[in-house]
Amino acid sequence: MAAAASASNSTSKASATNGTTPADVERQLEVLRQDVTELTKQVADLISQAKDEAMAQVKSQVRSAKSQVNSAISDAQASGREAVDAFRDVADTFGDAVEDSLKKRPYATLAMVAGIGFLFGAAWRR
Repeated sequence: MAAAASASNSTSKASATNGTTPADVERQLEVLRQDVTELTKQVADLISQAKDEAMAQVKSQVRSAKSQVNSAISDAQASGREAVDAFRDVADTFGDAVEDSLKKRPYATLAMVAGIGFLFGAAWRR
């Protein structure tokens, strides 16, 4: 018993010596809880800001890609129009040449068309 009483006295002496009471410990724990809560809020805000910045970058890249696609489509349409125009010019020129050939040499033109038709037919079968 003497040892237990001695241990009890040394514990109360330690509490009295360093001046810490249970109320002080509770206050310190409450301060720690508040600090942890504040840190949690700050971390959540930082994550939110990082997410917003990342979303802004993604949106910017999407806009840039969309612009490039639209530009490529526009270029393809312009090239397509140019190709159609060039084909029309060639078709008109070819049509005019055939018409002139029919007027000047009808039998030679007929023979040439028959030969071309034969070549297409032979190629088509293969």
